[in-house]
Amino acid sequence: GVRAVLPTIRYLIDMKARVILCSHLGRHEGKVVDELRLAPVARRLSEILGSPVEMAMDCIGTQVEEAVGRLKEGEVLLLENLRFHPEEEKNDPGFAQALARLADIYVNDAFGTAHRIHASTVGVAALLPAVA
Repeated sequence: GVRAVLPTIRYLIDMKARVILCSHLGRHEGKVVDELRLAPVARRLSEILGSPVEMAMDCIGTQVEEAVGRLKEGEVLLLENLRFHPEEEKNDPGFAQALARLADIYVNDAFGTAHRIHASTVGVAALLPAVA
């Protein structure tokens, strides 16, 4: 859950990183399901961290790239549910490239999902310097 990654997020904030979080919720075959949007997660994370967590309307695309570009040191942006895109679970190279374009370094702090061959795990890790 969210609490398991808090030490990493706090460390990155303290190091003045521009933190981009991605996650998934539910299994919905690449369809957008309003009840599975991550805005409530962003609100809760903001409460726990005691600082704002911006919410992106998607996880890839021009609007997301602009939101990333506006991030200042020590700020956090949560991308929308990765599984709203069927390409995520297919480890689609184009989707992985669109995610990788957002960041300089990839940190996988979700060891429970690290074995999954998804674009956000295997695909992005192949394109960016990765740490775990």
